[in-house]
Amino acid sequence: MGYLRTYKFLFVIFIYFIILFSVTYGEAISFFQRPDTFSALAKDSGPAVVNISTEKTIQGGGPVFRHFFRDYGDRFGDKNDPFNDFFDRFFGNNDTERNFKQKSLGSGFIIDTEGYIVTNNHVIEDADKIIVKLNNGDEFTADIKGRDPKTDLALIKIQTDKKLPFLKLGNSDELQIGDWVLAIGNPFGLEHTVTAGIVSAKGRTIGAGPYDDFIQTDASINPGNSGGPLLNMNGDVVGVNTAIIAAGQGIGFAIPVNMVKEVIEQLKDEGEVTRGWLGVGIQDLKKDVAEYYNLKNGNKGVLVTEVFPGDPAEEAGIKAGDIIIRVNGDAIDSSRQLSRLVAKTKIGEKLSVTVLRNGKEETVKVKIVKRKDDKRPRISQSLSKEDAEFGIQVLDITEEVISRFDLNEKEEGVIVAEIGRNSKSEESGLMVGDIILEINHEKIRSSDEYKKRLAEVKNEKEISLFIKRPNAGFLVVKLMGS
Repeated sequence: MGYLRTYKFLFVIFIYFIILFSVTYGEAISFFQRPDTFSALAKDSGPAVVNISTEKTIQGGGPVFRHFFRDYGDRFGDKNDPFNDFFDRFFGNNDTERNFKQKSLGSGFIIDTEGYIVTNNHVIEDADKIIVKLNNGDEFTADIKGRDPKTDLALIKIQTDKKLPFLKLGNSDELQIGDWVLAIGNPFGLEHTVTAGIVSAKGRTIGAGPYDDFIQTDASINPGNSGGPLLNMNGDVVGVNTAIIAAGQGIGFAIPVNMVKEVIEQLKDEGEVTRGWLGVGIQDLKKDVAEYYNLKNGNKGVLVTEVFPGDPAEEAGIKAGDIIIRVNGDAIDSSRQLSRLVAKTKIGEKLSVTVLRNGKEETVKVKIVKRKDDKRPRISQSLSKEDAEFGIQVLDITEEVISRFDLNEKEEGVIVAEIGRNSKSEESGLMVGDIILEINHEKIRSSDEYKKRLAEVKNEKEISLFIKRPNAGFLVVKLMGS
């Protein structure tokens, strides 16, 4: 019996330690993985991080303090105020047309022994003079080798016979949420400031440009950090610090280094970035549009909102309203994925694009061309105020309307010219400038067709309007019937 009690006691102790170990294991692993210090990493990487100061000419600004004191007398009704004579004597009457120099600070990092430096485009854009200051105090005048505003990246170069320290470009695809990262830069002009944190998220879209794919980190990033490196624990660059959310303390964003590599390689060789162009406006497939088309694959695919005349997509037969579901056999899940895939495609290469049209799949070959300036439809909102059924007044898309609203010449449907106050259309969220393409799956090509179709369905419980909204894409708006 004594042995049995001993075994029971040992078994209870064993179970206790198993539970204790399972509860504390995660914390223990986290504790042992947490670095005791970042000093070695900061010491090794710091010399390759540079301070960038720029000077640019601002036209028509005049001295800032003059903005506050000029016309001091006028505001109090005294045009003979002595302050006016004082400023006129020293600055002249046309100071608002004078130029003045604006200075700014940023960061960057050396990527090779030849003196190439990566930074943000907004750090050096329009600069008349760029001064690069190394960690040891040496200063150099830098030349711009290439800029890419769409990703906010720039490549500059300094000339020196000295051996330069540089940072190795890592692999941002291997970066995991929760990994430790280090940011080095010059926040608020405070040189070589080091901050540490973790990767908070990946693939962030913050509206900075068409190729948003940011790494989010809680490593402190502030004005002046722009262009500095985000490093992993091996000292490899995994991102370029580039943006902050003003209202969100402790939230910073970095461009993934894998994107940086693609851009820098072209900037180094060509001085600019050449991207592929498909010739379509696209949007993610929203739930309401997927339901409208009775799609069974959820929200997978990208909706074509516009096909630009004369561009590759039109020549291949792609139409507005098509849903791109595959490219070269690979599934397409988002507009961002498609944009990056097309942008990386070599000029002249053909892509096999599979679209879903009227419930059927069609595959076409599209020859990619060089991307030019963005073609974005704009909208005006000033037309007549006549009442109409459901509080909607529509117009045929005539040449005058195309010119007035800056529409695509091949636009179909009718355009919403006026929405009645407190009407069903206002409650539905319909907006002036929306183009009504279908009513309950029936195509609308003219105002007569619109009125006829609306009269046919007005007694139905719910009426679905399939619309195209400039700068937003295709949407489904639902009106309550009679």
